[in-house]
Amino acid sequence: MKLLVDMNLSPRWTDTIINAGFEAEHWSRVGRPTASDAEIMAFARAKNFVVLTHDLDFGAILAVSRGEKPSVVQIRSDNVSPDVIAPSVISFLRQMAPQLEAGALLTVHPSRARLILLPLGGGE
Repeated sequence: MKLLVDMNLSPRWTDTIINAGFEAEHWSRVGRPTASDAEIMAFARAKNFVVLTHDLDFGAILAVSRGEKPSVVQIRSDNVSPDVIAPSVISFLRQMAPQLEAGALLTVHPSRARLILLPLGGGE
């Protein structure tokens, strides 16, 4: 699984993710710092990345578009330092890798996670 780390998270996340056995790129290395969320989502979809973010807008984009890809992992914590929350994030990435590869929205809190398969609202 390849993760694209959003601009709102430290570039230190890439090393943390790579050290856990996943592939990772920080958006600042592959795209414009001022890129819109839609542009980041389009890049991730085209390159088969899972987006790692602290921004709720990515989930909203998935809901509105009813997109099936890319998967998004939202970190919901006051402290998004990899030193603090990475153990939970990495654990949930490992547990839910098949669903994320298929298309999912994963919301990670410090001690729990919630997974919703894509497309959002598809059962209506």
